[in-house]
Amino acid sequence: VQLVESGGGLVQPGGSLRLSCAASDITFRNYDMNWYRQAPGRGRELVAHSSSAGGSTNYADSVKGRFIISRDNAKNMVYLQMASLKAEDTAVYYCNAWAGGRNYWGQGTQVTVSA
Repeated sequence: VQLVESGGGLVQPGGSLRLSCAASDITFRNYDMNWYRQAPGRGRELVAHSSSAGGSTNYADSVKGRFIISRDNAKNMVYLQMASLKAEDTAVYYCNAWAGGRNYWGQGTQVTVSA
């Protein structure tokens, strides 16, 4: 199983970024897909969740109204559209796939929000 994130980088406050995660060797549609992040000196935080069925999504309060998670089951892709970025959004962002105890992680992509 591989989860490969891309799209991170340096962006100014107020800017936007779109993260992508490509999954392979899993039955993608059966997995909840999540984006987590980890800032220096802090624990890993769940940012956004997309359920395997029904299309429901959930967000951390800190990103509600600014981030949108979406998935393309035909392409085995999950995305995180981030807008109105703040310095406190700076972190390594990880893609996660979970289904019934099977739990997989990507290697992470760095997002830095700085002027």
